[in-house]
Amino acid sequence: MILLGVALMALDHRLNELQTVRNALSTVAYPLQVAVDAPIRAGSRLLESFTSREDLITENRILREENAELRARQLRFDALQMENDRLRALLNTAERAQERVEIAKLLAVDLDPFRQQIVLSKGNRHGVYPGQPVIHPDGVIGQVLSTQMVSSTALLISDPGHALPVLSARTGLRGIVVGTGNPRRLEMRHVPPQEDIEEGDLLLTSGLGGRFPPDYPVARVISVERQPGQPFLDIQAEPLAALDRSREVLLLWTRERPDADTDAHPEEEGETTGREAEPEGEADMPEAADNP
Repeated sequence: MILLGVALMALDHRLNELQTVRNALSTVAYPLQVAVDAPIRAGSRLLESFTSREDLITENRILREENAELRARQLRFDALQMENDRLRALLNTAERAQERVEIAKLLAVDLDPFRQQIVLSKGNRHGVYPGQPVIHPDGVIGQVLSTQMVSSTALLISDPGHALPVLSARTGLRGIVVGTGNPRRLEMRHVPPQEDIEEGDLLLTSGLGGRFPPDYPVARVISVERQPGQPFLDIQAEPLAALDRSREVLLLWTRERPDADTDAHPEEEGETTGREAEPEGEADMPEAADNP
């Protein structure tokens, strides 16, 4: 058999007589080879499919986590950017002010319709005193009502007991702006119907009363109504400062701090911080602010 095989190989090598037989056998065997190899290939593809799916799931999870982290960082960045913008605006206002100013943070806010107050992060230790103006880059916030060692309470201009002398930037018309208990609404009172006041007029501090320096923005007139038979106009104004949204404010040291008598009786100068504000001076200073 061995000799026969060797002889056939030699014959095929020299004469190539077995090529036809070999081709025929290959043709017959090919389907068998495909049938035998098919399960192996199918298994390999299935394994690759499972592997690819697991890889995709893992990659998707990683991308979701990275996206969530990036969004959180972006939110934090946006918050820091907004805080930076607020502080920059405060510092710019401080640089423009001729008086001494310091930034104070809000520790608490009370926006009850009958009591609009905020608690600030600076007090006696920092030189804060009752009656001290509190401002914001957009406008006047209010004034200090009482002080403690490291904090102070300020009355917002929207408090029903707060009255502030103002004038119209357009005409110079003077009046008194009082709070309504709504942080987005003020009233300008005791303006006769014949006076020149209209919607859009900018109201500034007049400087009367000795507490607020003149020309600080307070509010903008949003409506003027003339009621038949009424001696005064119904004038509504909107504070320029966001009284219900501010997070930092500026404490303003006026060049001449009001003396004890002025602090105790601001209504004598046309400026009040009592519960019932009237420009004629009928309001009483809250007991908390009697002793600067």
